[in-house]
Amino acid sequence: MAPERSSSSSTASRDPGLARPVAARAGWSEVDVRAVDTVRVLAADAVQKRGNGHPGTAMSLAPLAYLLFQQVMRHDPADDQWLGRDRFVLSCGHTSLTLYIQLYLAGYGLEMEDLEALRTWGSATPGHPEYRHTRGVEITTGPLGQGMGAAVGMAMAARRERGLLDPDAAPGTSPFDHHVYVVASDGDMMEGVASEASSLAGHQRLGNLVVFYDSNHISIEDDTDISFSEDVPARYAAYGWHVQTVDWTRTGDYVEDVDALLAAIEAAKEERDRPSLIMLRTIIGWPAPTKRNTGKAHGSALGDDEVAGTKRLLGFDPGASFAIEDEVLAHTRAVGERGRQARQRWESGYEDWRTAHPDRAALLDRLREQRLPQGWTEALPVFPPDPKGMATRKASGEVLTALAPVLPELWGGSADLAGSNNTTMKGEASFVPADRQTEEFQGGPYGRTLHFGIREHAMGAVLNGIALQSLTRPYGGTFLTFSDYMRPAVRLAALMKLPATFVWTHDSIGLGEDGPTHQPVEHLAALRAIPGLDVVRPADANETSVCWRAILEHPDRPAGLVLTRQNLPVLDRGDGSFAPAEGAARGAYVLAAEPGDGVPDVILVATGSEVHIALEARSLLAAEGLSVRVVSMPCHEWFAAQPAAYQDEVLPPGVRARVSVEAAVGQGWREVVGDAGRIVSLEHYGESADYERLYEEFGFTAEVVAAAARDSIGDAAAAPVPGGRRAD
Repeated sequence: MAPERSSSSSTASRDPGLARPVAARAGWSEVDVRAVDTVRVLAADAVQKRGNGHPGTAMSLAPLAYLLFQQVMRHDPADDQWLGRDRFVLSCGHTSLTLYIQLYLAGYGLEMEDLEALRTWGSATPGHPEYRHTRGVEITTGPLGQGMGAAVGMAMAARRERGLLDPDAAPGTSPFDHHVYVVASDGDMMEGVASEASSLAGHQRLGNLVVFYDSNHISIEDDTDISFSEDVPARYAAYGWHVQTVDWTRTGDYVEDVDALLAAIEAAKEERDRPSLIMLRTIIGWPAPTKRNTGKAHGSALGDDEVAGTKRLLGFDPGASFAIEDEVLAHTRAVGERGRQARQRWESGYEDWRTAHPDRAALLDRLREQRLPQGWTEALPVFPPDPKGMATRKASGEVLTALAPVLPELWGGSADLAGSNNTTMKGEASFVPADRQTEEFQGGPYGRTLHFGIREHAMGAVLNGIALQSLTRPYGGTFLTFSDYMRPAVRLAALMKLPATFVWTHDSIGLGEDGPTHQPVEHLAALRAIPGLDVVRPADANETSVCWRAILEHPDRPAGLVLTRQNLPVLDRGDGSFAPAEGAARGAYVLAAEPGDGVPDVILVATGSEVHIALEARSLLAAEGLSVRVVSMPCHEWFAAQPAAYQDEVLPPGVRARVSVEAAVGQGWREVVGDAGRIVSLEHYGESADYERLYEEFGFTAEVVAAAARDSIGDAAAAPVPGGRRAD
């Protein structure tokens, strides 16, 4: 049914049994109440038309969402990238209509046709909000808890940016001061990532973070009492949050006390030293006649009769769908003018700041353009040849320290593994409230070194939130095996194309004695399976430096930098024996070429520490008179993005004899080595022993690789075998 308009609005026909919102202090008129009720019926209509979705929360949270977008948040629908805007995070992304309808009412570009097209191909209103897809959506949400974690990162980034750009301004007076508002659900509160992030937020005293916990006690399995009975406000108080409760059920009747909610918001905004949690007790699906306060209102269409009954209660024509009065839309779209005026007031102070701080203004302009400074690569270290070498994790740490003076936007830390991950820039202060610095880590609120604690789940989400601010470049480190804890956030980073860098060290059985619980085996393949994630495993210190450069030159996607615990030789590239490390930036390159201009008998392709094993195998094979090419392939994704001509130059299609060498599962290597190729891999878990013994026991030796090369040469002389040779 086409959307319907009428010229007047009234709440006179609203069922007298429904308590009216208490909103005198908020200044709500009859039109405001009608607008909120319109939100409810639009949510019901949109899900009913599609036949699936989540109507209930959008209905019961209509007063909160309306209050935020119409009165509380500083935003301008005409400029959704306004630097001074407040940020809105719908952590419970399943109730996407809570956001979409407000974007429609406020004039962000969504229209009624978009609401009608909910969850359909090509629509601006997908099932969950998607960053870069719908104007006004700040973050992709859906996996519960991830929005909470990212919001903590947004709040941290805002503080860091203030420290870079306007550290001396009094609280609340800087053009870079803003709030991050979050709507979270019972489901968010159950997810561990939200708990980790909330603990970190309390420790960091993020006074610019305000979370609304919609406590409606309903999930897909109906009453949450079946699985969830904790005192959430008490938990958040223990985290160090400022906690308030607004209970719309406290009188025994359901009364939407908007004034109490507004007072709680104002108190939260006054609290500068603690993040704020406002627990809002609601009834999901209100005022649906029979499905309010049920699991059926959470995740399915209400049904034609229930939608019609809801409309009758609210004074809407049950036969009209997607209806809105002209007066209501004109009233809500007036927020655009208020937003424009707020932005103009902000711009006055912003221009004063630019005049007073031209150097900082120039930095801001560069950061907003995601432009790296002129000559920054000159700071990248070049490591001298060293047969004893260094671990690539150590080389990475030296790169970070060298870049610190020239890239103020680069900051990060680790999940309590600073000494192991080498993620601390030497001499840089820690990002922590001044009274929480330690003897080991000195710092303050505007510091640079992040300490996530043992919270890998939260670290991934927080890095995403920092990257979403678009001004700074975050990184965070842990062991590669614990990337499993981070995977949902890493996937979202790839989905949103965020420039977050995940530093994963202890990359293989080469970490040694810690044993199979800490030795990653399947992780490289699993991470390479994530579309849009660059998985980067350099072979020596100079490749590490080049790879950091390439990562920072890609502001449009995340990267996982995979580094060794054990030392690796720093290759001597000056005598022509080995190609310059610059080739690593292309994902794969010919590190050691066959003599002359001939065609190699076999190509050895390896990553990371195994490149050096391939080089040793080359020497063995060369002694037999074979022509051997060694290709270092630190990043499959970068190599796949190269022109086909370059790929064929590195891996000539006519050379079918190939061997891949990587101390991990072989999944994904068949397409590199082809039908005649051999894959030297690890198809089982490791053991606890020194890394030299492990490599010997598990067949990562020059002799094993050389034998695989001979076998591949033999198979290449025979007819092709689709899918590759089967094991005997």
